[in-house]
Amino acid sequence: MKKVLVVGLARSGLAAQAALERDGVEVVVADRTLGNDADLSLLEGVDALVKSPGVPGESALPTAARERGIPVWSEVELGARLLDNPLIAVTGTNGKTTTSELLGHMLGAPVAGNVGRALTALVGEVDTGQPIVLEVSSFQLEDVDELAPKVALLLNLEPDHLDRHGSFEAYRAAKLRVFERAETAIVPRGFGPIPGKGERVEFAGDDPLPAEPLIPGAHNRENAAAATAVARALGVDDETIAEALRTFPGVPHRLELVAEIDSVRFVNDSKATNTAAARRALSAYDAPLHLILGGSLKGERFDEFAEDVSRANVLGAYLIGEAVEPLSADLGSAGVPFLISTTLERAVTEAAAAAQAGEIVLLSPACASYDQFSDFEHRGEEFRRLVQNLSR
Repeated sequence: MKKVLVVGLARSGLAAQAALERDGVEVVVADRTLGNDADLSLLEGVDALVKSPGVPGESALPTAARERGIPVWSEVELGARLLDNPLIAVTGTNGKTTTSELLGHMLGAPVAGNVGRALTALVGEVDTGQPIVLEVSSFQLEDVDELAPKVALLLNLEPDHLDRHGSFEAYRAAKLRVFERAETAIVPRGFGPIPGKGERVEFAGDDPLPAEPLIPGAHNRENAAAATAVARALGVDDETIAEALRTFPGVPHRLELVAEIDSVRFVNDSKATNTAAARRALSAYDAPLHLILGGSLKGERFDEFAEDVSRANVLGAYLIGEAVEPLSADLGSAGVPFLISTTLERAVTEAAAAAQAGEIVLLSPACASYDQFSDFEHRGEEFRRLVQNLSR
């Protein structure tokens, strides 16, 4: 390649630009010209277009590139081409980051992709042959071409990002692309057909493990079982796996205990950006819950989720963000007590005032964060700050 257009200059776009330039490739960049008024002359003479995951595939520049026969790659595809390392690809609707970080802990391997560092940021930074754990989202998998993981893992598959993909079928198809060239494909027990010719291995949350995981919740035992299946496929011994399971503390914004004040626990699960993730949080605790819900909408319905909330040990819900109206309608129909708090600050204050010793204030929003926050990390950090201020 002599010339590449990089579209989107967030973390992955900047890393892609740096890696390409280090390789002697001329890089043209497009950051704010992503709409229908994009400058299509940027495509002149380019050998490929590399787009950040936040750039929709149907936007002007990727669409025009395809029409002209120019390959469109995700940053992950570019990284896979530039790195000579075995890739352990982890995808799924929920649990990707926890499982990826747990695998990094087990394998002593760097973790990149949808979490933390962009994959191209590791170019020139890791030894040849060093395994890399790669968390991949549906947005990244939309535009892979030669990505060939040594092991590919699908944790679960439930409706998400329907606002971007348009349908569950399109979302599912994007996720399953991870298996097209994988040597080993690891899937939940009983999962249906998958593409590719890799050796198929199945896992389930009730699989025997060499040790029980430190992190709580039935969903995290499923994550641990999946990570164990991957590690065993790579030849890791059970003693090493057991030590990792016993010592891995989890990751921020996923059932993160941020404080205990007057015997009330405050738990940050800001990463629960869909109803499936919030359901997992509800099932992780036996104590009564004060549940903070809401944020920006992603195309999901809340009626079935509201019925699940009504059956959980939820004393009350505190609703925030643009999802207040549909959440309040569905929770009301299901008989769940709720307050319209509107903001996270007010929700924390109201939930803390209502909570008694032994109860939990749980931020598990079941929604994205972009109405009031830059991302789920920002929302979780604000929750942490608000809780810390309660004890002052």
